[in-house]
Amino acid sequence: MIRKIGTRTLELTDIPRIIGFGSAVGKKEGEGPLSLWFDKIYTDTTMGGETWEKAEAALQKEAVQLAIESGCVESNNIDMIFAGDLLNQCISSSYGLRDYGIPFLGQYGACSTMAQTLAMAAISAESGAANIAAAVTSSHFCSAERQFRYPLQYGGQRTPTAQWTVTGAGCAIAASYSDGRFLSAHDAITKYGDQNIKSQIGISRVCVGKIVDMGITDANNMGAAMAGAAADTIAAFLSDTGTTQNDYDLILTGDLGKVGSDLLYELLGRDNVDICDKHKDCGLLIFDTDTQDVHAGGSGCGCSASVLCSYIMKRMRKRELNNVLFVATGALMSPTIVQQGESIPGIAHAVNIINCTE
Repeated sequence: MIRKIGTRTLELTDIPRIIGFGSAVGKKEGEGPLSLWFDKIYTDTTMGGETWEKAEAALQKEAVQLAIESGCVESNNIDMIFAGDLLNQCISSSYGLRDYGIPFLGQYGACSTMAQTLAMAAISAESGAANIAAAVTSSHFCSAERQFRYPLQYGGQRTPTAQWTVTGAGCAIAASYSDGRFLSAHDAITKYGDQNIKSQIGISRVCVGKIVDMGITDANNMGAAMAGAAADTIAAFLSDTGTTQNDYDLILTGDLGKVGSDLLYELLGRDNVDICDKHKDCGLLIFDTDTQDVHAGGSGCGCSASVLCSYIMKRMRKRELNNVLFVATGALMSPTIVQQGESIPGIAHAVNIINCTE
């Protein structure tokens, strides 16, 4: 059953389970701090294809396949898939997933897309609209640069506030608790060979974000553009649920980077909310900012997707994390509107992911 609490948060009382997840990333991401956590690391930026756009489609397809194998399900058992990316008409999603034959709902939330697709998959599984629903998104450094900034051949200088678009994809598969096809604790121990696994990963709450405009017009300062939306959604979620930052093992934002994270602390601090000890940002986890020359950190909707569907989910399997507030953030812009002098509004959606002990 879905129950609205507070002004914006939905409580999923039966708690749909995450039965499978998978991640695929590029060479630079595979050289970063999370290299051992990813399921698949490519060393070729085209992933064996002809273009970067086709490479990104291949990333999505690979992430879905890895999640299917992780969850021990067949593609024809998935009732619907929610997918999105950064490219015009979400072509990485539609072309990458066309061979699966799964009912498809394209999504666009910029870099917040992983939280948006995961929220929709969980709501569908909880409501009975689907027994099993998948959520997937991707980004690719080269395809994003060509669409949003300049072709790589241009060789433009990047400002200190700029972030590096992650080449990666992540997929998570949600199942209705009543469906019976999710992994039991015993099955999880057998599959993953880890005797510390005593639980199932579930989604208990979802908070849909509002569009928040901080007045930022610099397309190379996405962190600042998105920080206001992240602060707004986190504050709303804590208020709606009657919880504090101390109730969570981790508050994980999606690619605010260094600039956006610092601004997030300042904005929440105005309401006496201090998340510094609980907060990590996917854009700062996926790269080593001291050695990998990514300036303010990582970005792109494949950033939070690949981090969540590897490092975070695997740590939850081991019960190193039990209560995570995942807040993916997006800058709702296009090159056209920015060139017309418009500001860049932000969006952030929150998904509360927990361990459900049997």
